[in-house]
Amino acid sequence: MNQDAAPTKKRRRAPEERRAAILEAARAAFAERGFAKTTVRDVAHRAGVTHGLVLRHFGSKEQLFLAAVPSPRTLMAEVAGDPKTLPARIARAYVRRMAESGGSDPFVAMLRAVASEEETAKRLFTVMQEDSLEMYRHVIPGPKLEERVAAVGAHLIGVTFSRYIFRSGPLASMSDEQLVRQLTRHLRGILLDQDD
Repeated sequence: MNQDAAPTKKRRRAPEERRAAILEAARAAFAERGFAKTTVRDVAHRAGVTHGLVLRHFGSKEQLFLAAVPSPRTLMAEVAGDPKTLPARIARAYVRRMAESGGSDPFVAMLRAVASEEETAKRLFTVMQEDSLEMYRHVIPGPKLEERVAAVGAHLIGVTFSRYIFRSGPLASMSDEQLVRQLTRHLRGILLDQDD
């Protein structure tokens, strides 16, 4: 037996374990290869399951991608609380999520998909934006919620491109804490200042 061969993953796992393994493999594949170049077969191989099992759990590559994105319920737990401190909670959650993902966050993969699969990226972004809007509806008071949530998304897209995709410029060289402080100031202006 070849001692150097990587151990094969056990295929007899509980459904929740298989689903978790598929999602973990999907996050890594989408982040590494982008949405367009990632295949369901690639995700299945990484997860140690069959192509058919991935489709049985998720139905399509697009649905698999959306399942890999943090759910509104998870995000809600991060942003619930006093609206006055919401910008700091969003900034901290965003920076932590990006730092912990090591570049494999689905948000990064969605942005990379824009160049090669514009329509797919647009659909994915629309779903993510609708989920965000529903979540923020519970914690942000005041008018023009859709505009403010869209502005938060646009701001975070710019930061993501600079820091996590291009990896160059002042935003890329800041420490996580510096970025949290800067984002908090900017998000406070977007979410809480309503001088119109």
